Amino acid sequence: MAVHVPMAFLEKMQQLLGSDYSAYLSSYDNPRYAGIRVNTLKISVESFLRLSPFELKPVPWCPTGFYVQEGQKPGKHPYYHAGLYYIQEPSAMAPVEMLDVSPGQRVLDLCAAPGGKTTQIAAKLQGEGVLVANDIHADRTKALAKNVELYGVRNAVVLNESPERIADAFPAYFDKILIDAPCSGEGMFRKDEDMARQWEVHSTSKCTVMQKDILKSAAAMLASGGRIVYSTCTFAPEENEAVIAWFLDRHPDFELVPLPKEPGFSPGRPEWLYRLNAEGGDAAFSSESASLTAQCGRLWPHQVEGEGHFLAVLQHKGPAVSRDNGAEGQLARGGQMSVRGREPQQTSPGSKPGKTNRRPVGHSHTGKASKGRESAGKVPGERELLDCWKQFASEHVTAKLPGQPLLFGGHVYQSPLPKERLAGLKTVRPGWYAGTVKNGRFAPGHPLATALSAGEANRVLNLSQENGEAVRYLKGETLNVPASRIECRGIQGFPKGYVLVCVDGVSLGWGKWIDGMLKNEYPAGWRWT
Repeated sequence: MAVHVPMAFLEKMQQLLGSDYSAYLSSYDNPRYAGIRVNTLKISVESFLRLSPFELKPVPWCPTGFYVQEGQKPGKHPYYHAGLYYIQEPSAMAPVEMLDVSPGQRVLDLCAAPGGKTTQIAAKLQGEGVLVANDIHADRTKALAKNVELYGVRNAVVLNESPERIADAFPAYFDKILIDAPCSGEGMFRKDEDMARQWEVHSTSKCTVMQKDILKSAAAMLASGGRIVYSTCTFAPEENEAVIAWFLDRHPDFELVPLPKEPGFSPGRPEWLYRLNAEGGDAAFSSESASLTAQCGRLWPHQVEGEGHFLAVLQHKGPAVSRDNGAEGQLARGGQMSVRGREPQQTSPGSKPGKTNRRPVGHSHTGKASKGRESAGKVPGERELLDCWKQFASEHVTAKLPGQPLLFGGHVYQSPLPKERLAGLKTVRPGWYAGTVKNGRFAPGHPLATALSAGEANRVLNLSQENGEAVRYLKGETLNVPASRIECRGIQGFPKGYVLVCVDGVSLGWGKWIDGMLKNEYPAGWRWT
């Protein structure tokens, strides 16, 4: 066996799997499967397949997912830096497919970092509705926010909160909730040996306490007729079928939805719960609920080209809520509203998890923390910030801006939520970051560029990935660019100023063109290394 795993774990798996154990054990000698998922916020699957430099094979349970061959390096290509695809383990693509997200819905990714499933949800929303992505670990929200920005998500809010506090702020609010629950990680042993080393530390008993608390909070946040998908990357029935049976006993207004007959999907294992019942003598679930867990699903590494995963789809039995009316529905569809309220709290880039600043600290979205004051020593007022943003947008952006402008820590965002909704919550990113004012002029943020298409900007420079100039831009170099290469719209053909830099028609970031030179505005913390 190529991977070292704890003997106690193998003995447990042998007891559970019986005659299937030898096939499972042999999976550790198989290659690890890598995948990419096409970001349909930026490109269609068909268009990407025409552009793709990789040999690809479809992932059966995800129409936008593809296996990449071993030895290919999708992270070392300009298309990755353009956010055309997300590098994701193939089995991990399954939970969002079961969530059944539609444009215009309110969706919560409760345990979201580093953001793979968040970006998958965002692609299904197609910029309509509200997406809240949360992670309780402050250090992990940095990667989450960066991925939301890189993949061009316009309607997402990123939080660093406990599920209980989110439930207090959003009672019966969300149509769909994804819980990719913290777990003992047994399904990732082949991929990450560090998970195997930590297995004894992350005991199933500790994990189940967290998992039940998270599910309880999720139920309080779900709107009538909504759906929760609960998933783990562990095999332990204590963290999977047992948790679902426990939940069903305490929430008779929910039912399990049988998983579709996707290739490689295996049913849940209620017989393992009967064994737990017999061994424990005082199980926390009824036999009736245990039997229903056969409707859950499992992905096994000896049965699919991927790692281990557990899935359960929980549907609320009430009538679905209509989203045709209401203030936040208008915001999600691009309506403009004036909102007042106290600033939401924001985690400082250097603060410790669980602590917030009473005064919000802005972030430059270029890898550096903002100092909170302009170089001239004057803090721009609300009207100045908004007027500068509106002026910049009218001159440079043709896209329909979602939500409403929201001032947060001296910066401007287009937010899908009213400010009051975020009051008191540790908010990392309250919406699509537009930029801030420096020396009396609007300085656009990098996330503004990454979410724009080439047709939504008035000045565009298209680079080619074949001659190396796209990589030079991603490395932060200044480029020599004749005026004839700047495509200008609606500004009398004048190329001077901010330019949306693209690779093969897909946005990478900003540049500032003057007299044949393109000053590179690509953030230092994002550069190609």
